[in-house]
Amino acid sequence: MTAIRLGVSMASVLASLTLLPAAMAQSTTADPAAQTADPDQPRDIIVTAQKREQLLIDVPQSVSVVSGDMLERQQATNFKDYLKLVPGLQLNQSTPGFGRLVLRGLNTGGVASTVAVYQDETIFGSSTGLVNGGILAGDFDTFDVARIEVLRGPQGTLYGANALGGILKFVTNTPDTSKVEARGRASVETTKGGGESYMGSAVINLPVSDTLAVRASGFYRDIGGFIDSIGTAGSDVEKDINSSKSYGGRASVLFKPVDEFSIQLSAYVQNLDVDASDSIDAERGTGKTSYGRLSQSQFTPEFADIRYRVYSGLINYDLGFASLVSATSYSTLRQRYRSDFSPAYSPIIEGAIGLPNDFFQDQETKVDRFTQEVRLESADSDVFEWIVGGFYTREKGLIEQDFTAATPGTVTPIAGLPLLGTARLASRYREVAGFANGTLHVGEHFDLTFGGRYSHNKQRADSSSDGLLVNGATVLPTARSSEGVFTYSVAPKFKIDDNVSVYARVAKGFRPGGPNSLAPGAPPELRSFDSDTVISYEAGIKAQTADRKFSIDAAAFRVDWDNIQVFGSIGVFNLNFNGDKARSQGFEFTAIARPTRGFAVSFNGAYTDAKLRDDTPIAVGGFAGDRLPYTPQYSIAANADYEWSIGADAKAYLGASIRSLSKQPATFDADYRAATGQQPTLAAYEVVDLRAGVNFGRYSLEVYTKNLTNSDGKTSLDYNGNVPFDRADAGVIRPRTIGLTLGAGF
Repeated sequence: MTAIRLGVSMASVLASLTLLPAAMAQSTTADPAAQTADPDQPRDIIVTAQKREQLLIDVPQSVSVVSGDMLERQQATNFKDYLKLVPGLQLNQSTPGFGRLVLRGLNTGGVASTVAVYQDETIFGSSTGLVNGGILAGDFDTFDVARIEVLRGPQGTLYGANALGGILKFVTNTPDTSKVEARGRASVETTKGGGESYMGSAVINLPVSDTLAVRASGFYRDIGGFIDSIGTAGSDVEKDINSSKSYGGRASVLFKPVDEFSIQLSAYVQNLDVDASDSIDAERGTGKTSYGRLSQSQFTPEFADIRYRVYSGLINYDLGFASLVSATSYSTLRQRYRSDFSPAYSPIIEGAIGLPNDFFQDQETKVDRFTQEVRLESADSDVFEWIVGGFYTREKGLIEQDFTAATPGTVTPIAGLPLLGTARLASRYREVAGFANGTLHVGEHFDLTFGGRYSHNKQRADSSSDGLLVNGATVLPTARSSEGVFTYSVAPKFKIDDNVSVYARVAKGFRPGGPNSLAPGAPPELRSFDSDTVISYEAGIKAQTADRKFSIDAAAFRVDWDNIQVFGSIGVFNLNFNGDKARSQGFEFTAIARPTRGFAVSFNGAYTDAKLRDDTPIAVGGFAGDRLPYTPQYSIAANADYEWSIGADAKAYLGASIRSLSKQPATFDADYRAATGQQPTLAAYEVVDLRAGVNFGRYSLEVYTKNLTNSDGKTSLDYNGNVPFDRADAGVIRPRTIGLTLGAGF
């Protein structure tokens, strides 16, 4: 898409032969009204952060939980919608499906992810720096999700690689053998300056017998566009070019012949079809909207088609002294997209071929991943609880790119031209790991949780290119890498009483290094890049009043990041490499109050001071003292809901949310910093949402407004020389949207 430049940049295609990818009973919760049925009787918050069901107050680390009920009430279906419910969670995004999650500021814009995304027991996406995993986080639809858990990192002991910043985990609803359930929702929205949107979703749970149940859900979302191409520099004139569709569903079968044994098989499918990015033409250094409107300079229509597939099997066998758990999964990610390079490169191509043209890149990215985890979990104990297990993953990745000069105003290749450019990068990743975790209970008040994990991975990459722009056919030597890493965590906790606990935690996490696929003659030291590591220090408190009308969860942290991975160019070589050090420190909190029946209000916030401690390599453009990209120093949010009875079987509610972000640094830009002495910075902004509804038992009616004040907030800023008049691409949040939802169920 316009704001995403992956794989071979045109600059590197024209300059070299190199191919590389671009890069609440017992504790507080992020959900202020998780128990909407009876706010005076809050339920225990159960999480699986340590791979066993625990009360949230008993987990000695920072965890946020958002319930499925709150996700529906907030009309939250994707990353952007529920950021306000999780302190410190940030999203760098310009296009649906192209998302980089950031926790605690751990982001330097590299191509591998620092936040791992899980669906139940399945890690999704790529572990490598070779398949653009950093910006392809699995943005699963949230319909029929039991809850979202956000575990701040690192989570290297139980979850392994790519969890430097933490984990975002979708916990889905399981089939229920005790009851029939069916419900559906239908919504319509209108957006200021844009088109209408239409959405529908439904779920059914069927007990086949006392031992077998099936659950299936589906969703369809047709989202109207709101960005126009207005003819800038001769670009197209077209309205609402960034519409999108998302559709899919989940099916799950649970077989539980006896209480001690169960098998669950699940399949998840999601398709995301995007017509253009949510990016606009903006000022390079500030992201300020150009031309007084949300516009994008489209010469060649762009698109992105993304396909998620997750197939999993979970076996749980209670042996008495311990439970044996086997989690198997196979997942695929398919991405096809077109990037319009006309503004920057059509004149260059015209000089080479002598014909006016529109110039674009088509790219396909594939990730196929198999995982197997087997672990033994001890029974609950007042003395010592433990987990020991092993993990295996095998991953195949592929990036293919084609560059095309087309007849202006079309996508039809100009006839008679030689092959201009193709590039291909195939990669393999394999990892084997063993891990153990234990909690020692010393008396009634003190626990010590500790664990370790050893991981070993092997990788290879094969790349080739062909065409006029890369001087003909080239097949590069196979690049390989191999490394082993040990990670650990230690977390003492003191439980003052049933309502208050304090804890500390020290943990290490890592992100795999890997091979760089370089042309013959490249310096040997560039042929691979190393893993980067973090050491995190955290201390926190989780507390609530005895009547549960007030609760708070607060944590202070410092994260030392070493050997940071970055992406850029050294000479003519476009590659992954390592920088030096960075540090992030700050605090986060969530406070919830239920002062009267039916009324719940929460506040959450984060202060994050994330900076480079050393200069990055010159090609990256970061300097010691620069703040890390897309992390506001301050973020704060408030959510309030009030519910009351209006009849024997009917309840009404009103709700409001506000999220405020301070200014935040954008992507490192060496030239801009050299010229101005500062990095590009996005302005502060606030977003206000309102909601109201009536629940009649089987039926419900909801109305809502997102972005009430029509805030012009930005989520990305990328200068690549490909926007007319030296502008940049800036991802923008959706303008004011008003919607209506009808629900029915039994």
